[in-house]
Amino acid sequence: MIKVAGVRFRKAGKVYYFDPAGMQLEKDSKVIVETSRGQEFGLLAEEVKEVEESVITTPLKRIIRIADEKDEAQHNENMKKKSQALELCLGKIEKHKLEMKLIDVEYTFDNSKIIFYFTADGRVDFRELVKDLAGVFKMRIELRQIGVRDEAKLIGGIGTCGKPLCCYSWIPEFQPVSIKMAKVQNLSLNPTKISGICSRLMCCLKYENDVYCELRRGMPDVGEKVMTPEGIGVVSESNILENRIRVRHVLEEKDGEQQEKLSSDYSTYTKQQIKRLGSKKKQGAPQEEKDEDLPDEVRDLIRE
Repeated sequence: MIKVAGVRFRKAGKVYYFDPAGMQLEKDSKVIVETSRGQEFGLLAEEVKEVEESVITTPLKRIIRIADEKDEAQHNENMKKKSQALELCLGKIEKHKLEMKLIDVEYTFDNSKIIFYFTADGRVDFRELVKDLAGVFKMRIELRQIGVRDEAKLIGGIGTCGKPLCCYSWIPEFQPVSIKMAKVQNLSLNPTKISGICSRLMCCLKYENDVYCELRRGMPDVGEKVMTPEGIGVVSESNILENRIRVRHVLEEKDGEQQEKLSSDYSTYTKQQIKRLGSKKKQGAPQEEKDEDLPDEVRDLIRE
């Protein structure tokens, strides 16, 4: 076991482990840490704790000191310079006629490097742009291309639920989201219904998935035969959240399922009241689909 302190550099950003170097640190303390790109200003997101050595990347970089007023003033000054740097970089991008969208800019705490984040449809030759920017800022320049999900996390916004984006407000890291999660929740595969403002599958599909999988356990599919207290029936509707199963009873069963005569009335049961018999024919049951079998507009949602 080894002692670590969890430090975050952005709101809802990933937590990185550092060596507390024997300092007495409290949660929400502002600290200066040593990183691969120089000194950085961060916030202690987790109290000092012990973790297995296998979960950390060695060698563990250390916390240099607790930030004082001078350090905070330096950090605030770096934040104020962002808007000017963005405006200047946008002018240089237009000058070189580059097909890229500038998203954000970040100064390292010690002003040894400035990082520009951008999105683009493909590869961008920005060598001349870097030379121009280095001539203006007189420091190391890094241009980092990011994806559309990272863009939403940096900029923020309001989701379709009317609340601030989860990725911007509290999710520290993106989790893989698959189209199967939408199917488990019986959602329409309409891109406007299951995609966020980043045009990718909504993150909430992931953290609601475990609940839906648990509730779905034991629920029959549409078209499946079940044994009810009133006899054998065929499922016409299965509501996972309400634990409600609508069934049409089999009135007359002949050779072959196509010859079955079903009641015109519907009966409603819970999954505890029925017994699954199974059926070769499961009309309306969700089918496993490969990505290449999905419509183009849906397949695009899961592309990174």
